[in-house]
Amino acid sequence: MATRAELVGAISWRYVSGGRAEKARMLDEFVALTGFHRKHAMRLLRGDCAPAKGGPRPGRRIYGHEVRAALVVVWEASDRICGKRLHPLLPALIEAMERHGHGDIDSETRRQLLTMSPATIDRVLKDIKASATGPRRRKGSTAIRRSVPVRTFSDWNDPAPGFVEADLVSHSGPYAKGAFSQTLVLTDIATGWTECAPLLVREQTVLITALAELRKFCRSRCWASTRTTTASS
Repeated sequence: MATRAELVGAISWRYVSGGRAEKARMLDEFVALTGFHRKHAMRLLRGDCAPAKGGPRPGRRIYGHEVRAALVVVWEASDRICGKRLHPLLPALIEAMERHGHGDIDSETRRQLLTMSPATIDRVLKDIKASATGPRRRKGSTAIRRSVPVRTFSDWNDPAPGFVEADLVSHSGPYAKGAFSQTLVLTDIATGWTECAPLLVREQTVLITALAELRKFCRSRCWASTRTTTASS
């Protein structure tokens, strides 16, 4: 937003004093650079309204300490899953915790918890996650991420047996320091069949060897499932 404000200040006087054709050209370039709506861009360049300022917006926090504390308890009970997965589980999870005497949430706190969006859940838990799990690891290259198709838990569309979800589980405790083992977990999405392989170190050749071994089990499991389905039909 600061850069956009500087751009407005740099070209507004030229826009006001320019001719019709020059204004149209400058407006096209300004809209392409900033992404503003054309009418809003015209008002900014004419000086009819001030550019919006970035930074924190005070007075918008609607969730108090009680709601945040209750959310942390529910998040811990769900094994610290992300906000996108926690959001649809909140009604059933809160009800189960109250039924077993593990939650004492008043009606207003419960209502606010159930109205939270996944993005708000992650934002409220941001500081707790940082203190509980340490700083986040550096993300991979966006070019690499775009070149590898990734499916989330919500868009598998009933795949046939053989499509698996792979995870590396580290056995390092709360701090990822020193040497520790890992477990490679492959789960068949259609059947739920899971195969695990221990890794002494997180290293490419060891991982490839473990994948090659697990593929034998998964392939035989997929063949058996397909054969059973064909026989039953």
